[in-house]
Amino acid sequence: MPSLKENAHPIEFVLITGLSGAGKSHALNCFEDMGYFCVDNLPPTFIPKFAELCSQSEGKVNKVALVCDMRGGAFFDHLFDALQELEGIGFDYQILFLEAEDDILIRRFKETRRRHPLSNVSLPEAIKKEREALAELRGKANHTIDTSRLTPRELKETLNRLYSSHQRERNMLIHIVSFGFKYGLPPDADLVFDVRFLPNPHYVEHLRPLTGNDEPVKEYLWRWMVTHKFFQKLQDLLLFSIPYYIREGKPHLVVAVGCTGGKHRSVVLANELARVMSERYTVDVEHRDVHKV
Repeated sequence: MPSLKENAHPIEFVLITGLSGAGKSHALNCFEDMGYFCVDNLPPTFIPKFAELCSQSEGKVNKVALVCDMRGGAFFDHLFDALQELEGIGFDYQILFLEAEDDILIRRFKETRRRHPLSNVSLPEAIKKEREALAELRGKANHTIDTSRLTPRELKETLNRLYSSHQRERNMLIHIVSFGFKYGLPPDADLVFDVRFLPNPHYVEHLRPLTGNDEPVKEYLWRWMVTHKFFQKLQDLLLFSIPYYIREGKPHLVVAVGCTGGKHRSVVLANELARVMSERYTVDVEHRDVHKV
């Protein structure tokens, strides 16, 4: 199978697994409500081919959730091979693991009168064997949820908080800070962009006393094509990469934009970046050095 690393349409691919009776079916319904393409009880050997088909959908299938658990019997033993194959072709995925306390699982099975997948032994022993068999997979999980004390509504709210694209975007705080290199880098910066190559208003006499918050300075910077080209590339980079930071569970991102003194160019670019990013994310902006001499 060819590499999917160059896939132009990133896919949110969530593998739902965990203990029988922990709420995987309800979780899958929640993902369907969030707009995911959902598949239940897919044999692990089919997962890489399924992922390839999704990647070839030209963005039509961009959010996928599938359940894979002990119901697959002997097929389930091939799950780690399938996951390694996904990693080998550069396909990103997340694992959601659901679990619950033994007494809660026993009560749920008695209430629903459903058989445990490992029904050749007593129910407590089946739960114990399943927990042991899934221990390694649990260790690989991106998120583990204990549903013992959760109502269906609370589980849905938890999943929405973790996986709803709109909610996660709004939960991501992007702090944009302009600064001057001569005063040092912001110590908490995650990403640093140097705009000292742009035309410098400092050398324009009537602009020197002003800052990037003033209209004449903004007009001067945006007069140059290089400013427009750089900002477009910067915007494209952030809009591409931020969703991946969100998927990794990062709650906030500090983006630093620096010029020589932190008074003109970095301020203009930081303000415009904040305006664009605020359409999708929670954004605040700080001009650290704007009033320094």
